[in-house]
Amino acid sequence: MPATRQFMRIANLRREYSLAGLYRHDLEANPITQFEMWFDQAASRRWSGRVRRFFVQSYKIFFAPCGSRDTEINAATLATVGQDGMPSARIVLLKGVDERGFIFFTNYESRKGRELAANPNAALVFYWPDQERQVCIAGEVQKISCDESEAYFKTRPRGSRLGAWVSQQSETIESRSALELCFKQLEAKFQGKEIPMPPHWGGYVLAPVRIEFWQGRPSRLHDRFVYRKQPDESWSIERLCP
Repeated sequence: MPATRQFMRIANLRREYSLAGLYRHDLEANPITQFEMWFDQAASRRWSGRVRRFFVQSYKIFFAPCGSRDTEINAATLATVGQDGMPSARIVLLKGVDERGFIFFTNYESRKGRELAANPNAALVFYWPDQERQVCIAGEVQKISCDESEAYFKTRPRGSRLGAWVSQQSETIESRSALELCFKQLEAKFQGKEIPMPPHWGGYVLAPVRIEFWQGRPSRLHDRFVYRKQPDESWSIERLCP
């Protein structure tokens, strides 16, 4: 297929957003609280979220028969910057949020780990298509305590704990079979034993200084509100042009 025709097929993909609006009086004073509310609604853990999900699904049944599949609502794009100034991004899973910020876990020796060691400034983006919502977060990342990382590590499935030992994340590997062989060897080594947390693995917390909440609206006139952290630790709130 000619490149121009392929481009036109992509360019013609579009979606109209019409489920809800976002207004200044809807927003909590603290963006962490606002995020938790939206997250709970996306997860249908609150009644308002379940009602919203009902209407979203009803909308899809009647107007979008090819609607999206269920997604991992705690999946977010993490963007970092290397020492060469080149940005990189990947999906991580949010595993906690509190007054400190947004918590995720990974291999400290991976590409993102090395980049965060050199430049702790990073961004997270959550996108919930069923809600027609997006949250963009920017701030500084730092490691959480070893005790906190260990407490979470012990809750992971056994296979995931073994995987943390097996994978030299982001490094070149000879073959898939070599990876699987290493897994089997470690599985045998820890047979009937507790699997300790690898020293190169643990958690990070992204402490936000800016959080933007985006609600899709018709004609691309989306609602956008940005929270910015002030010197006195309070948050300013401004509406942005879409």
